[in-house]
Amino acid sequence: MSLVQTPTVDCVPQLGGPTTVGTATNAILTTVDHPRLSSKRKLDDYGGPTFDDDDEDQDENDAAFAELVSVRMRKDEPNAVHSSSDAQPRSITAAQFNPRVPDDRSTSYSCSTRAESTRSESRLQFFIKMIPEGKTMVFQFCPRDTVRSVHDRIQLVTGIPVHEQRLIYRGKQLQWERTLAECSIQNDAGLELVGRMRSTGHPHAWQVVDDIVSVVCRLCRGETIASASNHIKLRMTEFLTETPKDEERVPGHLQIFLSCSAPAALVMLYMSPIKGNKDCADSSIKHFLNSSRNSLPKPYHNYCAPIVLEFCKLLRRAALEDPLYLSCRSTLGSLLESTGSLENSKKVIVMQEIFPFVSELGNRLSKDLVSSMESPTSVGPLSGDVRDLAAFLLLLRTEITEQVGFQGPIPVTLDGKGYKHPLYGEEIEFLHLLFIDLLKRMGECLHKMEECLAVKHKGEGESIYSGWSQYLAILKELNSVSKLYLGAEEDFWMVLKLRKSSLCTLIIKYAKRTDDHQWLLEQKDVTDFESRRHLAMMMFPEVKEDYEELHEMLIDRSQLLAESFEYIAKAEPEALHAGLFMEFKNEEATGPGVVREWFFLVCQAIFNPENALFVPCPNDRRRFFPNPTSKVDPLHLEYFNFSGRVIALALMHKVQVGVVFDRVFFLQLAGRDISLEDIRDADPCLYSSCKQILEMDSDFIDSDALGLTFVREVEELGTRKVVELYPGGKSIVVNSKNREQYVKLLIDHQFVTSISEQVSHFAQGFGHILCNSRLQKFFFQSLELEDLDSMLYGSETTICVNDWKAHTEYNGYKETDPQIFWFWKIVGAMSAEQRKVLLFFWTSVKYLPVEGFRGLASRLYIYKSTEPHERLPSSHTCFYRLCFPPYPSMAIMQDRLHVITQEHVGCSFGTW
Repeated sequence: MSLVQTPTVDCVPQLGGPTTVGTATNAILTTVDHPRLSSKRKLDDYGGPTFDDDDEDQDENDAAFAELVSVRMRKDEPNAVHSSSDAQPRSITAAQFNPRVPDDRSTSYSCSTRAESTRSESRLQFFIKMIPEGKTMVFQFCPRDTVRSVHDRIQLVTGIPVHEQRLIYRGKQLQWERTLAECSIQNDAGLELVGRMRSTGHPHAWQVVDDIVSVVCRLCRGETIASASNHIKLRMTEFLTETPKDEERVPGHLQIFLSCSAPAALVMLYMSPIKGNKDCADSSIKHFLNSSRNSLPKPYHNYCAPIVLEFCKLLRRAALEDPLYLSCRSTLGSLLESTGSLENSKKVIVMQEIFPFVSELGNRLSKDLVSSMESPTSVGPLSGDVRDLAAFLLLLRTEITEQVGFQGPIPVTLDGKGYKHPLYGEEIEFLHLLFIDLLKRMGECLHKMEECLAVKHKGEGESIYSGWSQYLAILKELNSVSKLYLGAEEDFWMVLKLRKSSLCTLIIKYAKRTDDHQWLLEQKDVTDFESRRHLAMMMFPEVKEDYEELHEMLIDRSQLLAESFEYIAKAEPEALHAGLFMEFKNEEATGPGVVREWFFLVCQAIFNPENALFVPCPNDRRRFFPNPTSKVDPLHLEYFNFSGRVIALALMHKVQVGVVFDRVFFLQLAGRDISLEDIRDADPCLYSSCKQILEMDSDFIDSDALGLTFVREVEELGTRKVVELYPGGKSIVVNSKNREQYVKLLIDHQFVTSISEQVSHFAQGFGHILCNSRLQKFFFQSLELEDLDSMLYGSETTICVNDWKAHTEYNGYKETDPQIFWFWKIVGAMSAEQRKVLLFFWTSVKYLPVEGFRGLASRLYIYKSTEPHERLPSSHTCFYRLCFPPYPSMAIMQDRLHVITQEHVGCSFGTW
């Protein structure tokens, strides 16, 4: 063979008619390597439909799609070498090549040894892609030419020795001695050249992905392939399964999927007009999306993101409402979100590629917010859109913070000058405008909510709109964005303060246990007690109803505290998360009523001053704080851990136990400092003394008339000793300049230092019951002390008989029966304490929730029993059920009720 100097003419003609390609004898052209085109250019190269609004040739291109893809699908690059074994000119029509790449050049080979008679023989044109370089060569040979002759030609063109070449067709290596006809090489077939295998660390991955593209190519040409979808998915699984465990090699492995233009090929299959191709592509792409999330470790997800981004960019041009596009966009968001931060994902995804999705989703949500106000049945913002926006915004916020060198909110004005930043000025300004627009829409939505809620209170019309469900999630994202811009955070919270009632309704109705609600508690003045309690309660696990999951306890009443300690303190925290199943020894009853009684009794024991764990406040005997001298019991710290668990479990079970914490104890659990005013109830004497010292005349205190130094006298185990509040405190005299420091150190020693271990162990035990123990401090920070009082103690008002009666139903009795009339008359005449005892006998609830009877888990019931008149009333506390026979007179009923309302009666559920 000889080299001929005359090249052939362009083999990729303009659309509009056939073009003849001139040839030259034995001509060759060395391969030219070009950079990869953009996603849109690759689509155009494949000859599929484009999505430009001004494309007048749309229909013509669509019609030619099937033929175009058969030639171009195999080409990873727009330029290729053309080599032929025939010197005869060949006519190539516009239906065979796409006109959008008019600069592709080629030359032709011819066989110098061929006789003229052979030139009438049919010829094959096929493509050979070099792996891993990705270059593509076009060859023409006779069917009876051998594979070895092709190898020789490749060596002439590329310089790759024949012995280093491997030709792959349909997954099999071609043998040198066989002819092209024997190998079933078809016209326009695609072969892979695996040369210099030692230059790539992922040879098999190239073969797998190229096989996927090969199958897709054949489907786009209209070929029928049995189980094509399953084959593609199996190869995808194989590709992902072989992802290296060494993270440094992961990007190179996954990049092969892009280098082979597999996303572009699959998208073209999705847009193919041939029946069945769209479904095949749809299931294949979804398989890749699911597999990339489920089969790869989370640290590798960001390396898959560029592939999914490629799918998104290609499909986005088809239609923004396309279901497959929405799936790809959602997967992209979840992949990037799962990386945890931009630290890794920014290596493969840049902000400019993410920003169009933020713009698209922001505009969509703005429109959906408007529609959500129109009627109760309006769908409003979709959860998928909000979730995707949150994922993309996380990346943008992090990138902006890093690139701007975040040292405070960004000053963005609306004077048209914009924000000047060398990289992201336009994006930063647009995100600010998006924030303003969405915040305005949310303000309007919350105002509409208030109007609807006002209608509900009047008892008119529908009050809840289905379109409200995503409002909280949108507000959360706006809160995060507001922290980027000067003045934006103040504007955000002002909107919520103005619409406080709407926000509280959203919290109670839509806040979920799985969501992050910490942002809602940053500003307590936008929430009320009910909404704060709802958020705090979601920090606990949900109590299960399946008895098999509950932590079982069998307690002897005479050993209540000690045995309860063994069951609770020694249990693994996770074993307590489902809830408790409780029995008292030798008693029949089980169920929620027994659990409620146990909580009440064990808390009374824990906070009993005789047990030396807690001491009551002198000014309010309901309030307790840890006893500084609790160390008299060697197990006192374990008991504080146990106490923390019990209180948390009581809150989790929504049982009011009749005790509350002093402010100094509450503040320490919340990790806050204690001031002089905070100790008023805990130690009135110390409070008064410190206040006098601070208010004394400066000259008088400087005269050392008080004789105070930086020490404190304490009593331990019956002996008194002096403790320095500061190193060398014995020699430091208190004067007008240091008296504030003296008072602070005195308070800290009395209420912080002396009980720090007790508080720490209580907090640790409390945290064990939370879904996340790290939320322990935040639980108390999220509440006011008065909130915790209401949750632990319940209602402090006298039990209202009318409220009690309104929440009671009857079985066997009617409301007009004399026994029911007598019963309520007797209850109305009882003292407040007797009513509490009766309620406890009836329900095991001694302290009502702050909502009164409305806050109980169930309505109350009075059942007519068939017992003799001499029998006392009985109860089933689990079901809030009181039973008594039809007493013949009011006097007899009053006598029976008087017996059960004595504190010492009803202390068990019956023996057996």
